[in-house]
Amino acid sequence: MIKHTWTLLLGAMTLFACQSGQKKAASAGNADSTATRTVWTAEQANNWYKDQPWLVGANYITSSAINQLEMWQAETFDTAAIDKELGLAASIGMNTMRVFLHDLLYTQDPEGLFQRMETFLGIAAKHNIRIMFVLFDSVWDPFPVAGKQREPKPGVHNSGWVQSPGLKILEDSAAFNKLEGYVTETIKRFGKDKRVVCWDVWNEPDNPNKSAYGTVELQNKAEYVLPKLKKTFEWARAANPEQPLTSGVWIGDWTPEKISPISQLMLEQSDIISFHTYDDTTEVEKRIAILQQLGKPLVCTEYMARPRNSTFFAILPIFKKHNIGAYNWGFAEGKSQTNYPWDSWQKPYKEEPKPWFHDVFRKNGEPYSKEETEFIKSITGKKS
Repeated sequence: MIKHTWTLLLGAMTLFACQSGQKKAASAGNADSTATRTVWTAEQANNWYKDQPWLVGANYITSSAINQLEMWQAETFDTAAIDKELGLAASIGMNTMRVFLHDLLYTQDPEGLFQRMETFLGIAAKHNIRIMFVLFDSVWDPFPVAGKQREPKPGVHNSGWVQSPGLKILEDSAAFNKLEGYVTETIKRFGKDKRVVCWDVWNEPDNPNKSAYGTVELQNKAEYVLPKLKKTFEWARAANPEQPLTSGVWIGDWTPEKISPISQLMLEQSDIISFHTYDDTTEVEKRIAILQQLGKPLVCTEYMARPRNSTFFAILPIFKKHNIGAYNWGFAEGKSQTNYPWDSWQKPYKEEPKPWFHDVFRKNGEPYSKEETEFIKSITGKKS
């Protein structure tokens, strides 16, 4: 029964890709001779993936920034930290980073944003690191404001990270539609740039944030996000990027008979399949087995939470065995404070947690665990 259901889902995905391409090409008419590309088939996706190295990296924000806005705004764009920290990443064999943008950056200063992205990509390229950019994100503070950002709450995980778009825009379809320019212009600007490996269009779109912002978040968030996520994929694809588009499934049961509508949409619309898991080896293998049936390359865009038995030692060998790209959460200890665990929202920590939840390097550039970084170097084949 499961095999039959997967066959139906794969057939629906193929039909969706073909119909989407036909509709877009027809609507373009004589106005544009370049038809919007369709969702990649498994063959197209695998042909792309075979030309990639094993993608190993982290979710990256500068240690000097509390959130995406502080990382990218002109006043706090920290090229010295970027150069130093990406150098550390390269030193242990990492060849890619997943990096979050924000719609307010484009609204505030589009050309300035693009210039800083160009600078960032130049520094990354110097260290032979390619970037997966994330356009939208539905996690943590739903009320983002451009400009000077607040200071971190002591001992609290990601206390200043902000959603993109914010709650007010998410509730307002007309306001959301105004973000089409942010999506299309950003991708058009860098859609043929070899330094960009992939576009993650929306991070955890239906995350309810119950543990931190449950009283102010949308109670039926998935219903609000679903049509906007679909539209975002359409906008992104209309920009004709050479790189793949994706949005990672992250919660629930992904088997066809139990998958949520929003997770199904994410799988159907993604050129390559991405997913999140902070689970142990047994659960990770189960989730991989489910997603492998789609026949497309797999990339894990979030993993590694030490107290949950999601460690480099346990999980990276599984990803290598299955040729799955791997982006752990957290890189350099800093204002995001993701070395503290999620439960710090309920009980702020008075001192450094043992073990650290996320992150790889301390503020001074030394590894949190020399044994870990030596293991990463070994598995990536990085020579000292």
